[in-house]
Amino acid sequence: MKATTLKPYLAWASVCVFWGTTYLAIRVGVESLPPALFAGTRFLLAGLLFLPILRLRGYALPSRRDLKDLAVVGLLLLGVGNGTLVWAEQWVPSGLAALIVATLPFWTVALEALLPHGAKWSLGKVLGIVVGFGGLLLLLWPERKGALNPAFLKGVFILFLATVSWGAGSLYAQYRRVTTAPLMAAAVQMLLAGAVMTGLGLALGEAQHWVWDWRGLAALAYLLVFGSLLGYVAYIYALAHLPAAFVSTYAYVNPVIAVFLGWLLLGERLDAWMLLGTAAILLGVLLVRVGSFARGRPFRRAVQPQATKPEVTEIR
Repeated sequence: MKATTLKPYLAWASVCVFWGTTYLAIRVGVESLPPALFAGTRFLLAGLLFLPILRLRGYALPSRRDLKDLAVVGLLLLGVGNGTLVWAEQWVPSGLAALIVATLPFWTVALEALLPHGAKWSLGKVLGIVVGFGGLLLLLWPERKGALNPAFLKGVFILFLATVSWGAGSLYAQYRRVTTAPLMAAAVQMLLAGAVMTGLGLALGEAQHWVWDWRGLAALAYLLVFGSLLGYVAYIYALAHLPAAFVSTYAYVNPVIAVFLGWLLLGERLDAWMLLGTAAILLGVLLVRVGSFARGRPFRRAVQPQATKPEVTEIR
């Protein structure tokens, strides 16, 4: 295979690996870094680094109208969505967190069906949601005794809140398209959401709980570089050179990587229940996607608005 042909596939593989490892990095980071400042600092630094580079390369700043929409999407995705994920991983294992987040398409389909002109239910979507949530029950069944632990239960509830917020942000971006270039949109969203979360962390007094521990700082640096900067650039590059349907398959690989790494490096649970639940959730996601394409409205999994291609993605 020629190098020019191989590069997009390497970029796609990078997205699979980088975004699959972010759950592990978050789990390690929250052991010593307070959640709001941890998440906020990551995105604030990423935005401050990314935006000047884009300006030097000739990217235009968003218009006033776009800025408002980018702020809403950024806060829903990165502020509430990623912020609550970081908070929840204080009590929920990284692999389980990744699989709960993988149910995002189910919530997005449900939210879109409530909109006046949104895509309605289909048999494939309903079947996918039933199978997917059945897989979620398989995951949580061995934890039923642990679920009596208020902290664990709170973490699971917060993760559901994260997926609903991601779904809402995704739909907002889909129906409120912007003309800002995708990379600039990502930089502005990271900058705005990071500033809000950092301010929230400071207001909550988290600065006094910040521990200068090498593991936490290494996790922050990894998320900054590989999760926010290189990961997103690799995604945009892959999307520009490969079919969007193929690129979106990273969503099936990320949870598998997160579960495996959680087991390998942190000793998290990996048993028959976990494997069956993982398979059921991914099958449910596949059924929902197929059901959405069959109705002529391809489901867009996550959330960066683009001027020409409305394919959107999570920023991990």
